[in-house]
Amino acid sequence: MLSIVRGILEMIDNNKQELFDKWIEEEKIAHIQGWDFSHINDRYNEEDDLPWDLSDVIRKYLKENMFLLDMETGGGEFLLSLKHPFDMTSATEGYKTNVDYCKKVLLPLGINFKEADGEGMLPFENGLFDVITNRHGSYNVAELKRTLKNNRLFITQQVGAENDRELVRLLIPENETLPFPQQYLEIKTKELMDNGFEILESAEIFLPIKFYDVGALVWFARIIEWEFPGFSVETHLENLYKAQIILETKGVIEGHIHRFYIVSKKKAA
Repeated sequence: MLSIVRGILEMIDNNKQELFDKWIEEEKIAHIQGWDFSHINDRYNEEDDLPWDLSDVIRKYLKENMFLLDMETGGGEFLLSLKHPFDMTSATEGYKTNVDYCKKVLLPLGINFKEADGEGMLPFENGLFDVITNRHGSYNVAELKRTLKNNRLFITQQVGAENDRELVRLLIPENETLPFPQQYLEIKTKELMDNGFEILESAEIFLPIKFYDVGALVWFARIIEWEFPGFSVETHLENLYKAQIILETKGVIEGHIHRFYIVSKKKAA
């Protein structure tokens, strides 16, 4: 076993420049339009086996005659997969690159798209929507309450506070701060209940995320920059070599994703 480890260390030492160049290239091309991770599809795996399917959860409640708002829609990919009638559909997004993309893709379909940040005021009238969905985005509970009809639904899937923490500790061990410390099911359900919502169903889970290529992890960390603040190939190069040692030894670099979902109903005042 010791000889194997020595062989791995020697191999990495002999290929440091090649690895560095590869990782720098991944860093340079780390950008997405919408929420498209296809660049690393074959080099990592996550979230394939959640015990719930958010699309199925939404379809259980969403009827064709209901007014739908999808908040923080990204590039509209998830929204379009719901196949809700376009004239009954609205969407918001605040990230500028995605805003421009949504204007090109969603508006021509007849979807009522508006630029708005999830934490701010929603640019819609009171009591307009039957269902508001939010997949991995921020939201303002007061605005949900204002824009939903009575006895109608807010359905969300969220990224939890402890998402990818093993990977963060591997690449930037000096950073011990959770970027979103309130992102736990218990905290978020209480917030909704305290603001006049009834919880119809919910669940929370931790599942593996696996990387089979350190370059894919570099790309991922640069895309999810809020989880990996201050990370770059040059500033954290030695930690990337450590990651390569783990990969060569175990065949995979593993962490955990943290997810939860909530279906809630706005109670009549």
